Amino acid sequence: MTEQVLYIEGIPVKLTRKRMKSVRLRVKSPSGDVCLSAPYHVPEAELRTFVAARADWIRQQQTRIAASPSARAEAASREEIEAWRTVVKACVPPLVEQWAAILDIHPKTIAYRNMKSRWGSCQPSTGRICINVRLALYPPECLEYVVVHELCHLLERGHGPRFHALMDAFMPDWKERRAKLR
Repeated sequence: MTEQVLYIEGIPVKLTRKRMKSVRLRVKSPSGDVCLSAPYHVPEAELRTFVAARADWIRQQQTRIAASPSARAEAASREEIEAWRTVVKACVPPLVEQWAAILDIHPKTIAYRNMKSRWGSCQPSTGRICINVRLALYPPECLEYVVVHELCHLLERGHGPRFHALMDAFMPDWKERRAKLR
């Protein structure tokens, strides 16, 4: 595997050559970095033409990513993070109270953290639920989805068929809510 950076129409493109069958172009979130993977046998000139033909799409993706909540969260100050924590801390207890009654369960502890790769977590053995403060950047239904998801983990640890059946039963539109977080 070899790596290099090409500049095509003013766009830095990280080229990785490896054993593969076709060319793959990605714009990574939240950085907006452009990554091109290609087989060893494809000439650089062909790759430059490939990327140049998609330059408008690349810029559109970078603009969309830069405006996303995840990019905003990456560049957040301590003050912004604390403001999100305040919002989430105010919203979660009523949601937990409402949904705990519906699910007939009672978490012992609710914690709030600024997490990069998870929306929430649950430790069924201790009854502890942790909610990501970055959820303040998303619509309220996303926060409610994460609360219900974590509460369901108090009933079912994994993400197997029983867990999905619980989510379907209690929050039929959970897949649409989850899609807003992706």
